[in-house]
Amino acid sequence: MVEVRFRRDSRDRLSSVFSSGHAGQGDPGEDVACAAVSALLQAAWVGLTDVARVTVTGHRRSGDLLMRWPEDTRDRADVHAIVATAELAIEQIAKQNRGFVRYVRESEAQE
Repeated sequence: MVEVRFRRDSRDRLSSVFSSGHAGQGDPGEDVACAAVSALLQAAWVGLTDVARVTVTGHRRSGDLLMRWPEDTRDRADVHAIVATAELAIEQIAKQNRGFVRYVRESEAQE
């Protein structure tokens, strides 16, 4: 199962995304749920770095992605639109692919 965690800071602003695992819905390279999650998170990363010009920290590896963006960018409309859209899309994919994709919303207090 692939799990995607969208974390909010103490002011309830999206602050990071962590994804781990593989959906296991199909053979490697043919897993539609895994590919959809990966494509959305990669698009969010590119949107933040290349469109919004935000410095993203973290890593991207097979089955593991972590991205964080600076606190001083979290109130920007463009940053919010990029990450909130990714979150909504991942949430919908998780609803449509129960047992393969898990969406988690968490706040700093849950650390």
